[in-house]
Amino acid sequence: MFDFRIAQIFFLLLCILSTPGTAQSVAATPTTDSIAPILLTPFVLPPSPAAPQDVQTVLHISTGEWPPYLGEHLPHHGTVALLISEMMRQAGYQVQFHFLPWARAYYDTAAGRYDATAIWMQNNNRLNDYLFSGVLLETQLVLFHLKRQPLVWQTVSDLKNLELGGGFGYSYGAEFDQAVATGLLKISRVNTTEQNFRRLVAGRIDTFAEEIKVGYHILQHLPDELAQQITHHPTPLLRGENFLLFPKNLPNSARLKTLFNQQLTQAKISGQYQHILQRPPLTSAKTPMPEQKP
Repeated sequence: MFDFRIAQIFFLLLCILSTPGTAQSVAATPTTDSIAPILLTPFVLPPSPAAPQDVQTVLHISTGEWPPYLGEHLPHHGTVALLISEMMRQAGYQVQFHFLPWARAYYDTAAGRYDATAIWMQNNNRLNDYLFSGVLLETQLVLFHLKRQPLVWQTVSDLKNLELGGGFGYSYGAEFDQAVATGLLKISRVNTTEQNFRRLVAGRIDTFAEEIKVGYHILQHLPDELAQQITHHPTPLLRGENFLLFPKNLPNSARLKTLFNQQLTQAKISGQYQHILQRPPLTSAKTPMPEQKP
């Protein structure tokens, strides 16, 4: 006896199997043996063409406290940090600053733990360890003293009868350093510029040298009754050039130096360099008194 229900089911199966999309799906259905490999195969999205342009390489730069130029708690980490960040951003890099004691910043970077270190004046020892950028900052060291005790000097030898203050590891220029080494000048050193200001007021030293903007930035954070007693001599002890240093033992240093110098030159021509350095002093209530910069 012919069963119409079986015929109908058979007809529906033929229709299903004759549909191209469904037949393809049935044919592509994995067997039990092939399920596991398919499930374990990772699904990877193709890279976006815009991704390389959106992701910047991070440069790690060591430095220390030297406000208003450099400071962990200053806006943009200080004017020099802002300048470095802008130069490298235009070259396609993002900068992350690491604030350390100055000696550690120098030696850790020389050992290749950081991409660069900021900022330093030039001497023979540093030339052995680093590639130097173009001139990043010009500074001047001046002699701070009490207003009630005028300072009279023209040459380094004029300072020989004075009690001089200084900072550990700090260089005051070849002539001054040589006079200290030979015993012509007497100097007592402490850790911070604030300590030297307090020693001035206490009468323990007669004068000490510090970069002029750094000195007055620190005075702003000291009590008025102390700060108002202090001034500086108009004759600079030293005019110096400061640089961004790239460790010689890293293979990428020469290329980074070239890229940085290109951006630095363009910034000086366009006026961007002057605009950044002439910004109002960057201050913060959280700014700590800095360790002395070597």
